[in-house]
Amino acid sequence: MTLGPLMVDLIGLTLSEEEAEILQHPLVGGVILFSRNYESPEQIIQLTTRIRALRDPHLLISVDHEGGRVQRFRHGFTRLPPVGVLGQGYERQQELTLSRAEMTGWLMAAELRAVGVDFSFAPVLDLDYGVSEVIGDRSFHRDPETVTAVARAYIQGMKRAWMPAVGKHFPGHGAVEVDSHLGLPTDTRHFEDMLQADMLPFRQLCNSALAGIMPAHIVYEKSDSLPAGFSPFWIQEVLRERLGFQGAVLSDDLSMAGAAVMGDSVARAEAALSAGCDMVLVCNKPDSVVQVIDGLKIEPDPLRHMRLIRLHGRHGLQRDTLMASEEWKTAVQTVLGYAPDPELEFNLA
Repeated sequence: MTLGPLMVDLIGLTLSEEEAEILQHPLVGGVILFSRNYESPEQIIQLTTRIRALRDPHLLISVDHEGGRVQRFRHGFTRLPPVGVLGQGYERQQELTLSRAEMTGWLMAAELRAVGVDFSFAPVLDLDYGVSEVIGDRSFHRDPETVTAVARAYIQGMKRAWMPAVGKHFPGHGAVEVDSHLGLPTDTRHFEDMLQADMLPFRQLCNSALAGIMPAHIVYEKSDSLPAGFSPFWIQEVLRERLGFQGAVLSDDLSMAGAAVMGDSVARAEAALSAGCDMVLVCNKPDSVVQVIDGLKIEPDPLRHMRLIRLHGRHGLQRDTLMASEEWKTAVQTVLGYAPDPELEFNLA
């Protein structure tokens, strides 16, 4: 069975029979987990095991788990710092920071892989211009070369834990003040200026490090009238043709206010897929999932399936084995060394 183009969410801690039926629909290809789906490592392992058993190949299982403000699983997981801490460190100690970034990427990925999650939507490759509250310290830095260098090391760590990297938010979310969860931001800069700045991390990493890219719900009015996630210009002409990206393109959540300009849920999904997205996220509105499944008309695409299948994590490790390993203990101690966590719950003795 191929992976469909829809990534959907769940209501609670367990999988209902209705949700299990939805997840077996051919249009569905993945699940994104939120804090409401998490209670403990043991519970999330049971949930991901149940999801995996529904299909072959199994549905993609994802989560937003960047660290800092955006970490869906807390209790029982290492509290990760915002990656902006790493960017600050790079200004003073480059080699040490790159080592820390690699270890932090590995730790994030290894802990998620050990509970059955395929990938986190990470890393954020946006630049921190100091104007976007929704980005802020989720960004590695303001300087694109610094973002590229530290993100590359972070991704190397993810890969060492057998997790693919999904960079966001192409072509750059950091220069707009409006939060696309709440409204439709407009960026007034010229294409060439963005190419040398915001797009540089994507350009440098898209063919060597990234298995997926998430475009932004932002209108870049000097280039196109459509938000990037619904724009053939940005996805096909720029990302695919000009930058040569061959991985998967996954939309941001279609329930966000920044997507409302494209119409109802079905119209949004159709527009994003027609523009070149391989998978679209339909989250936080259960009725919308049913509407999209019932209304979406799209033909199976073997190339889309091949791009998505590469987002499966590999070589999952048992959680007990991971946490007993010296590698895990060293990684946790490293993170605590550069970003102390007073609420640390692990006994590393």
